Amino acid sequence: METTESTQQVSIPNELPNSTAVLVLGIISITTCWCWGAPGLACGIVALVLASKGEKQYNNEPNLYKPGSYSNLKAGKICAIIGICLSGITFLSVFVKLIFGAVLFGFLTSILPFLDK
Repeated sequence: METTESTQQVSIPNELPNSTAVLVLGIISITTCWCWGAPGLACGIVALVLASKGEKQYNNEPNLYKPGSYSNLKAGKICAIIGICLSGITFLSVFVKLIFGAVLFGFLTSILPFLDK
């Protein structure tokens, strides 16, 4: 009597690579957007790049990954987009203020000789 064993491969879903990193970077991009805008932009851009790679991996083989890790990836991507928008607004406003200050300083230094008379 021969017995045959069926070997079925049970695949346990894994965490999606970088899903937690994308979420953390997205949150950091929101919280650091007020620091002249540059740290928030950098963290947000890195989070978006990692999120796009993670989405490609998940779309190729969704059965290999946990749904919760994909939810973290989507939430991190949304946070990164919000952080990039806020950081961009902050960066532009700081840039405009610096340009305005430089122009005003140049104007004031050019009229100072006329004010001494």
